[in-house]
Amino acid sequence: MTQPIHWNAEALWQHIAPQLPGFSVEILPSVDSSNTELMRRARDGQTDPVLLIAEQQTAGRGRLGRQWVSGVGDSLMFSLGLPLTPRDWSGLSLAVGLSVAESLQPQLPAAGSSIPRIGIKWPNDLWLEGDRKLAGILIETASFVGSHQHDVHAPRYVVIGIGINIRPRPGDGMRTTPACLQEFDAALDAPTALACILPNLVAQVKSFAHSGFEPLLPRFAQRDLLAGREVVLSDGSTGMAQGVAADGGFLVRTASGVQAVTSSEISVRPASSPLQA
Repeated sequence: MTQPIHWNAEALWQHIAPQLPGFSVEILPSVDSSNTELMRRARDGQTDPVLLIAEQQTAGRGRLGRQWVSGVGDSLMFSLGLPLTPRDWSGLSLAVGLSVAESLQPQLPAAGSSIPRIGIKWPNDLWLEGDRKLAGILIETASFVGSHQHDVHAPRYVVIGIGINIRPRPGDGMRTTPACLQEFDAALDAPTALACILPNLVAQVKSFAHSGFEPLLPRFAQRDLLAGREVVLSDGSTGMAQGVAADGGFLVRTASGVQAVTSSEISVRPASSPLQA
């Protein structure tokens, strides 16, 4: 029998409520998808800040509609929903990924260390060096009821969904075994990881709304696991990854020169790795 998970929701609320007035914490034993649930609520006019923790998802979603399935306690799965009016939405997934990576691994391993670096695989995954996926990020937005949907400067309700492998999990058809947090600490569980991640995540999202992605470029470059590597684009073309632009666009040098790619156009995977993008 699976032991109940103690999330210490009161402590989470106490940390975040001063930063997000009206904030609440909800824990659902099972839901189709925490992102789907918060998007449903947003479309019904429920747009207060909320942290929705899913102990199990029956129809979890990743980028491009990929499925995310996990047993109770095997993964940390949550969605943070809040109103947001950034100067520019570009680069938000990278800002979120950087926040999570730095929370889980505040200090980069020294050169030659046997400890793998937690890095970012553009546009929205966390990998360990060796191209092993540790976590995925899915960001969705909804217009406020009655707002002008095509006004890029209008406030929107953003839902930031994060799924992190806590325990070892099967490869799900991948040729490279997924990574998990218990490789770093066998005693680490989902509530501990969430308590580590959430305060920095909220602070980073608020900072992003004010300053955008550009100030994060130097820190992102330290976690960029594709820079300097040959990559294959979804249209079959290849090139050399050149980092990211100030707006978070993926820069790749191809035969026709350096081009910037946005997350809505393609996915990217290293040419040297069989891991699915």
